[in-house]
Amino acid sequence: MSVSVFIDGAAGTTGLEIRERLATRSDISLIGLDDAHRKDAGKRAEAINSADFVILCLPDDAAREAVALIANDTTRVIDASTAHRVADGWTYGFAELEPAQAAAIAEARYVSNPGCWPTGFLALVRPLVRAGLIPPDWVLTAGGASGYSGGGKSMIAEFEDGSEPTGFRAYGLNLEHKHLPEMQKHARIDHAPIFQPAVARSYRGMLIEVPLPLQMLPRKPAPAQIEQVLADAYRDSPIVRVLPSDDVSLVRIEDDAGTDRLTIRVFGNAERGQVRLVATLDNLGKGAGGAAVQNLNIMAGFDQTAGLVL
Repeated sequence: MSVSVFIDGAAGTTGLEIRERLATRSDISLIGLDDAHRKDAGKRAEAINSADFVILCLPDDAAREAVALIANDTTRVIDASTAHRVADGWTYGFAELEPAQAAAIAEARYVSNPGCWPTGFLALVRPLVRAGLIPPDWVLTAGGASGYSGGGKSMIAEFEDGSEPTGFRAYGLNLEHKHLPEMQKHARIDHAPIFQPAVARSYRGMLIEVPLPLQMLPRKPAPAQIEQVLADAYRDSPIVRVLPSDDVSLVRIEDDAGTDRLTIRVFGNAERGQVRLVATLDNLGKGAGGAAVQNLNIMAGFDQTAGLVL
């Protein structure tokens, strides 16, 4: 079986990543527009309505406009923008988030691709909230660093043309970030986390960390219990893995760069009653293009890892 796919915004960073994963597959037929027609609404509408699946790699307003161009009841959509991640009628495209999430994605017509930061945060936090080890009203902190490719073409240019002199840049200092509603809603917590994002001088890859003061949590879980809950949550996943932290003295932002996997480690100090939950992934892989291809695979009934680098 072959399905037709139109990538709207195929010339952008995420669109190029998706196209690279799909280009050589015999079960995918890519619908393309030449450069002269990429912004032609009529040509885009024609391509959108002729496709079995449309993957939107567009700014938020343009993504909403693209959805409005659909004039049939068959074309299915994966939106890689922020536009629909907390919207009613859209299924959240993080297959590992809940036990039945992949099944929901398989049946959905409209799927919102998660953001890269929320992917790491939710992978660390959601199983612990579900298990009752983190109360829903707990105030969480999340931080880390992403490769500069996550900022798109303008940020890539800043880091590569010499106009950005630093190797590490903190941002979101007003404690507002477009990912916060997504992180709060899908973690099912009462408060948005205190979010401390940064960009590092690394093209791709990211590291996300959530610290927990275990002795202050109501159930006072041990580090081993935290690790076991996460290991159980992802035991059957071919993409998310929980690795032991023994003999690991450092974690690099590039540890999962160039792949579509996500790696979790729990670094704990039982005597102090503290843990550092750490996730690494590729901001362009599981954080963007790889997740979109995984969702496409699930929706089309293919092996969810088809075309992915693991």
